[in-house]
Amino acid sequence: MRELERAAEAQAGDPERALLIERTRRFKSSWVELAEALSALSRSERYRAWGYESLEAYAKGELHLRPETVLKLTGSFAFLQRRAPEVLSRDGVGRKIPSYQAVDFLRRAEEGSSAPRDLVDALRAEVIDEGRAYPTLQRRFGDAVLGGPPRAESSEAAGLRNVARRLLELVEQASIVAPGHKSELVAALSRLLGSLDDEPPS
Repeated sequence: MRELERAAEAQAGDPERALLIERTRRFKSSWVELAEALSALSRSERYRAWGYESLEAYAKGELHLRPETVLKLTGSFAFLQRRAPEVLSRDGVGRKIPSYQAVDFLRRAEEGSSAPRDLVDALRAEVIDEGRAYPTLQRRFGDAVLGGPPRAESSEAAGLRNVARRLLELVEQASIVAPGHKSELVAALSRLLGSLDDEPPS
């Protein structure tokens, strides 16, 4: 948080950039604002004027957000816009806003699951209406809704996740990779990381 405070001071002359940093600082209590700003930045590609080749590179370099977190944030925001826009008008006090991890879990269930409709509907009610925590949802619905791998295979997923993260870091730092190819590789690796059933970021 101290790094973000210093970044906010350093970028005070650029309102849009300072706003993104400030929303990251408030991320724990209001992910929707940050997701909305990141989605707008993705469309405008203003990060290029700030010296970054991709949204993921900007978010990692200045906001200290992992690429898979950015993917889940923007994906969850887009999902709510399409499938549950009323959630975006909640104040987070009178009506709870579900976590982005929970929304991402629901998104994957609704868009890529062959689970029975009543089970997916039950998950939707727990996420949208009840605001259940992601770990609770994962325990109750994980394997049944997403057909996730058995727990005995979780070490394989963890190993793949570690390799993908390391490769992502190497690609982002590589000077011999053409910018266009680098963006494609970063996007592909981010999608892979987003698809793995990892723990919510701290």
